[in-house]
Order: sequence, then structure tokens, then C-alpha cells
Amino acid sequence: MQNDPELNGKYLGTITKDFVVVADTLKEAAYQVKKRGFSDYPIFPIAQTEIPIGQLLIGRNELATAWNYNISYLDEFVQRKLVENEDEFKAAYKNPDEFCCLFVVDTEFTNFIFIPYPEDE
Repeated sequence: MQNDPELNGKYLGTITKDFVVVADTLKEAAYQVKKRGFSDYPIFPIAQTEIPIGQLLIGRNELATAWNYNISYLDEFVQRKLVENEDEFKAAYKNPDEFCCLFVVDTEFTNFIFIPYPEDE
């Protein structure tokens, strides 16, 4: 599970532009998921349309982003069979205090990507 080279171009620009706007909210949400004991593996499914994975956290119209940001965690992905090998996923998962795990859902591309949170200044 690596950042897919197909991500370059079409997706990277809009995701990066959005991420500047939503990073603090996603980081806090990931912290709360862990702190409250829901999961050590928060995942943010994102799509430009509504998707039935997780719960809506930030809608496209709320912050004028290109993507809707949902919140979920590993258990839901295992239950929906979106993650087949839980141990492999956990091994590839990056530190959620430093990286945001996005699950990008689009007509041409569906994959996990990890984006580093901006460093606190």
C-alpha cells in the first residue's frame, strides 16, 4: 500500500489545495477517534459525490473544497471488505499524528493515500 503514481496530476492538485483548508480539522478528528477508543486507524474517505463509507465530516459546500470528507476507521473498511488483509494495512499505515490517511474514491481512481499534516509553526 503505497501512494499510487496515478495520483499525480488530476488528483494531487485538488487534494493538496483542499488539504491546506481541512488539515487541522482532520488532524483533530483523527486525534478524537483515537482518544475516544474508536480506533487507532482513522481513515478519511473523500469523494466529489456522496459515498456510503463513514460519516460526512466536511461537505464540499461548507469550506468550498473540491471533495467531501468523511470520517471512518479500519473496522468499517474490514467489514465492507475494502481492506482484505488487516495486518498488511496496519503495517503500511503511517503515524496518524503525522500523516492523514485518505481513501480517495472517484470514477477512475480508488486508493489509500497518506498526506503529511503541515508542521506546526
